[in-house]
Amino acid sequence: MRVHHLDCGSMHPAGGGFVDGSPGRFRFAHMVCHVLLAESDDGLVLVDTGFGVRDLTTPKETLPGPFVALVRPVFDVAQAAVRQVKALGYDPADVRHILLTHLDLDHAGGLADFPDARVHVYGPELRAALSPATGGERQRYRKAHWAHGPKWEVHEGGEGDRWMGLEAVQGLTGLSDDFRLVPLEGHTRGHCGIAVRSDEGWLLHAGDSYFNKAEMAPSPSCPPGLRVFQTLMAVENKARKANQERLRAMLRDHRAEVRTFSAHDAVELAEFTR
Repeated sequence: MRVHHLDCGSMHPAGGGFVDGSPGRFRFAHMVCHVLLAESDDGLVLVDTGFGVRDLTTPKETLPGPFVALVRPVFDVAQAAVRQVKALGYDPADVRHILLTHLDLDHAGGLADFPDARVHVYGPELRAALSPATGGERQRYRKAHWAHGPKWEVHEGGEGDRWMGLEAVQGLTGLSDDFRLVPLEGHTRGHCGIAVRSDEGWLLHAGDSYFNKAEMAPSPSCPPGLRVFQTLMAVENKARKANQERLRAMLRDHRAEVRTFSAHDAVELAEFTR
């Protein structure tokens, strides 16, 4: 199964290396929205969507002003997943499935661009998005992104399902076991990683369970600005940290079998696209 790695939302927050970990403090940082497009026997499959066409053309209709001011998205509609699918020579109507790490606005903004796709989501995450319990959840989840009525495929945690030693959900409706949900709660109530078995082995899209490659190193570290941001954005920070340790343990045991990446690290994306 061939997998394409796409940037569906470049962002340039202030802070330079304090945010992205690369040299230089007095510059804008570089972050991405790392999206997968898989050519599977079940049709085209997206993992996350990044920003959608509407976000990138009329952002005041879908994106909150404080978010735009903080992360400074690049409003380039060519980065929308639907435009990149076309640029690769595919018909967007052939995107049959979308698997979401979570429903934050920079991960689910493109849902409306694929109205006929089945949208696979972890049950606790969908419930959090449809019934936000706090002001923070009302900001991070945008009703406009699913006002079209997606074809939700809701999955709950199974008993005994494992992937690389981690809890997993398999048997996703209409998909082979080449795709798994891997619950990694903390950043949001129902945050998941998405495991995909590609031609080159297993990939784990870890979403926002971590933000910088150095967090998965044997001696982990994190740029200070990013550490503060992750703490502030976490619904349950203790669970987020525990799941980071589970990911590091998984990599210690299975590094030769799986490549893991987060949603926003530009360096990780470049390792796949160069």
